[in-house]
Amino acid sequence: MADHFSPLDPSALRRQFPALQQQINGQTPIFLDGPGGTQVPQAVIDAITGYLIHDNSNRGGPFRHSRRTDQLVDEARQAVADLFNAERPEELVFGQNMTTLTYGMSRALSRTWSRGDEIVLSRLDHNANIDPWLQAAADRGVTVRWLTVDPVDCTLRLDQLPELLNERTRLVALTYASNAVGSITDVARAVELAHAAGALIYVDAVHFAPHGRVDVQALDCDFLVSSPYKYYGPHMGVLYGKYALLDELEPYKLRPVHPEPPDKWETGTLSFENMCGVRAAVDYLAAIGRESDHEGRPQALQRAMDRIVQYEQNLTTRFLRGAAAIPGLRITGIADENRRAERTPTFAVRLNGRTPEAVGDYLAAHGVFAWVGHFYALTLMETLDLLRDGGVVRLGFVHYNTAEEVDRVLNLLDEFRP
Repeated sequence: MADHFSPLDPSALRRQFPALQQQINGQTPIFLDGPGGTQVPQAVIDAITGYLIHDNSNRGGPFRHSRRTDQLVDEARQAVADLFNAERPEELVFGQNMTTLTYGMSRALSRTWSRGDEIVLSRLDHNANIDPWLQAAADRGVTVRWLTVDPVDCTLRLDQLPELLNERTRLVALTYASNAVGSITDVARAVELAHAAGALIYVDAVHFAPHGRVDVQALDCDFLVSSPYKYYGPHMGVLYGKYALLDELEPYKLRPVHPEPPDKWETGTLSFENMCGVRAAVDYLAAIGRESDHEGRPQALQRAMDRIVQYEQNLTTRFLRGAAAIPGLRITGIADENRRAERTPTFAVRLNGRTPEAVGDYLAAHGVFAWVGHFYALTLMETLDLLRDGGVVRLGFVHYNTAEEVDRVLNLLDEFRP
């Protein structure tokens, strides 16, 4: 029987990650850098190296390695279709990263805009879901309207969306979850409102994807983009788009050999070895939820993400309770444990009397790897007036982190108080 974990057992899962077995200065480091990219299990490493050893070739040839590459690309596409419950694998487009994919889509969509049209952007987003649209809007003479952020809990003010929408609105672009402060957006509600106004919606699920179930059919979103290296895979980006839209829109690229989606959207030669790694990452997630060898991957993935959510919410509660007991430790965002379902286990913190840089350096010296700064949530940091004095320290927990690691980090923050 295939490996499975019920309930979620972080010790068993951690053994699959070579990086988590390292010793640095005599101690196992704590990886809280997941929002910038998670560590990868051995199965992902094996899939990448296995492809390069046994199957490496470009696509479209009549010989064995090329045909095998075609097959592996199809398998990777199907894996992500299963992860996000897409209607068909051709709705998944692979690319270098989320930013590159979003720039490509912004160019294509803006071809359909006219002067006087409008789009709606969010101040909660990573700037990769802001700047491409701002630049496209400027090129086309399109008006930009903004969804603001509640300064108290850093949640998106979706209640303002109806008054921003009208018959000239062409697009709403927003995040599923903030990569900086962890707030989760009610995307289903946003989709409903956007579609009622006749607008398309583009969802940045990069930060949310490791922390919850993404069901593009249930959401009815038009586009959704993610980064597999945030959910235990290699450095790539993946864009979901409704097939009819991908088929109708015209991308900026060389004349495609195959003018149908997804080939018409994928530029140049893809990283086929990394696509194999993406498939392996999805299979790793499925194993967390699989209860029998006969169970299909979509069902196993649903159960896996439910288990991950439950486990990570327990980490969230533990961190919030511990943080509340440390004088001078401030959390930017939702700090009420009763609202833990409204956030991911990603915490933006500051320590009174210490700069974010000093806190990050202290944690790093004690084996805790965490990011410091703005994380390209520049618009959000400007909105919260945090950018000018160093941003925040971002502590990003995922399902391979443990309760003991939460406690160790809290103890270090307490010890570093002035």
